[in-house]
Amino acid sequence: MSVIRKEIAFAAVNRSNALINYNVHNDIHKRHEFKKQTILADNSLTKDEKTYAINWLTKSYDRNKILDNSGTKRICENCKQECLATLYCEFCVRNYLKANFSNWTSGNDNIDNLIQKCQMETLHPNMIVEWIPYNNLENIKYLTKGGFSEIYTADWIDGSYEEWDSKKQQLKRFGRLKVILKRLENVESANQSWFEEAKSHLTISNKWPEIVQCFGLTQNISNGNYMLVMCKMDINLREYLQQNHNKLTWKEKINITFEIIRALYFIHNENAIHRDLHSGNILYSQFNNCWYISDLGFCGPADKSSK
Repeated sequence: MSVIRKEIAFAAVNRSNALINYNVHNDIHKRHEFKKQTILADNSLTKDEKTYAINWLTKSYDRNKILDNSGTKRICENCKQECLATLYCEFCVRNYLKANFSNWTSGNDNIDNLIQKCQMETLHPNMIVEWIPYNNLENIKYLTKGGFSEIYTADWIDGSYEEWDSKKQQLKRFGRLKVILKRLENVESANQSWFEEAKSHLTISNKWPEIVQCFGLTQNISNGNYMLVMCKMDINLREYLQQNHNKLTWKEKINITFEIIRALYFIHNENAIHRDLHSGNILYSQFNNCWYISDLGFCGPADKSSK
């Protein structure tokens, strides 16, 4: 296999998204087929890069089919159930996670129940939330104080789940991964605001890839503080604009705005409002050239006062 230029492949994926005519491609199946054909016709990509890009699109398509409960089903060779995903079987993934329930606990029934519920609603192998033992984290270093929480960087030794191995019937992990740890505030408060923040992060990032991914929860064994384990981004919008404001094209400005609006749409789709959106919690990933919304601690039901 030739070297895959991932940045070129992701640029092609983003172009295929931008070219969609939602009046013509008016469902997820038509949009996926259009994007797939656009990638295949893209002469800037090698054969292997086209395969990589289409695989990336198919992962998103599988998630959307399960979320919408729409599309052609197939009989899983292993569990014999009718599944929607093509790269894995959603039932096999969930059964695998369920069989592992007895092998971990946070020591808190509310947290255990929340994580188990999220796992039983898993849409894709790389969007699974879990309880992460603190001793599976290394090189924990204080980074900054963000909002009302302390932020740390760390190395997750095993890394997050990445894909389903159909032959071995088990989930495969990414391997060593740089992550962000966000200490949850008010842990001992009777209003359980820390738990509501954890719930917002886990349930929303479990569905929507446009939100900064939360891999799960851990607990500092030295002081008992619960911490969110999150995907490490490269830069926030405030810093990005300070560094690039003289170089940004109108196309880039529109794309950033579009991705912010899209992420907000999915938050609102969960009947939630962010309540504290600013350039410091809009984050950029250079890996796939995308913008994400973070800091869901201020997220709450749309019909609930922020007071």
